[in-house]
Amino acid sequence: MPRVKKDKEQIETKKDLKIDVYNLSGKVTGKADLPGEFFAAKVSMPLINQAIRVYTANQRAGTHDTKTRTFVIGSTKKIYRQKGTGRARHGDIKAPIFVGGGVAHGPKPKDYSLSLPKKMRQNVFCASLTDKFQNGKLKVVTGLAEIEPKTKNVNLMLKNLGYLADDGALGKSVILVLPSVMRNVILAGRNIENLSVSQVENLSAYDVMRVQEVLFMKESLKVLDDRSASKVKEDKKGKKAIEMDLSLGTGKPEEKKPKTVTAKKAKKEEKPAKKTVKKAVKKVNGKSAKKK
Repeated sequence: MPRVKKDKEQIETKKDLKIDVYNLSGKVTGKADLPGEFFAAKVSMPLINQAIRVYTANQRAGTHDTKTRTFVIGSTKKIYRQKGTGRARHGDIKAPIFVGGGVAHGPKPKDYSLSLPKKMRQNVFCASLTDKFQNGKLKVVTGLAEIEPKTKNVNLMLKNLGYLADDGALGKSVILVLPSVMRNVILAGRNIENLSVSQVENLSAYDVMRVQEVLFMKESLKVLDDRSASKVKEDKKGKKAIEMDLSLGTGKPEEKKPKTVTAKKAKKEEKPAKKTVKKAVKKVNGKSAKKK
C-alpha cells in the first residue's frame, strides 16, 4: 500500500497543549499542559461506539435462567384420557400452556462478554478525552484537595464553574477525575446528583463519553503525563533488549563454550570400543581353532 503523508496540522497536534486552570471561585489562575498523546489523538466515533458496546456487554452477568417443564415440580400423570372428552389432548399439568407450568424457549445462562484488542482500547481512551477537549467539555480545577468533606463546598465550586442550573441543581452530568483516593473529596461529592467521582487509574472511555462534562484536578494531569512517559521508557527498553544479546547484556555476540563431557557419556563411548575388541578376539580364536 502507498504511504500516506501526514499533514503538518496532524503533526503539530501531537505537541503539548494548553488549557486554563480554575480555582474554587471559578477564576482562571494559570495554564496547564495537556499531554498530546491523550488530548490530541485521532477521534474515531465508530471505534468509540464499538468500545462502549463491548464495555456495556461485559457488564452483563448473564445469570438469567428459567425452568422448562422438565424442571418444574409437579405430577407427571396425564390429566385426562387421550380420546372421548372432546377437549384438546394433553399430557401432564407442567406443560407451558398451563398456568404454573414450564417456560418454553425462555432465557438460559449465557456469556455476553466481548473483547477488544489492547491497542484499540488505548486509542479509544485517548480519542474520548480528545473529543471532550475539542468540544470545550473539559475543565481543570485546582485547590480541591484542601476542602472539608462537606457537600456545600463541592456544590459551591460547581456553581462557580457554571455547571449548576438556575434552580440550583446540577443540570449537566459531570465526572470529577481525582489523581488518587481522596476521602474528603469523595465524601463531599457523593451526595450530589449527576456528579460522579473517579480516579485516573479507573477512568475508561465509557466513563468519559457517558457524561456531558469532564472536570480534571490539576494533579490528575500529572498522573496522565507520568503514565505516557513511563510507556515511552518501556518501549525504548524493549527495543534495546531486542537489539542487545540477552544472554550477555553487552551487545556482543555470544562466545561458544566448549562442550563438557560427563562420566556417563565417557562410559558410553568406551563400551562400544570394548565390544569391538571382544569380537576381534573371538574371530581370531575361531580361525585358530579351525586350523587345528
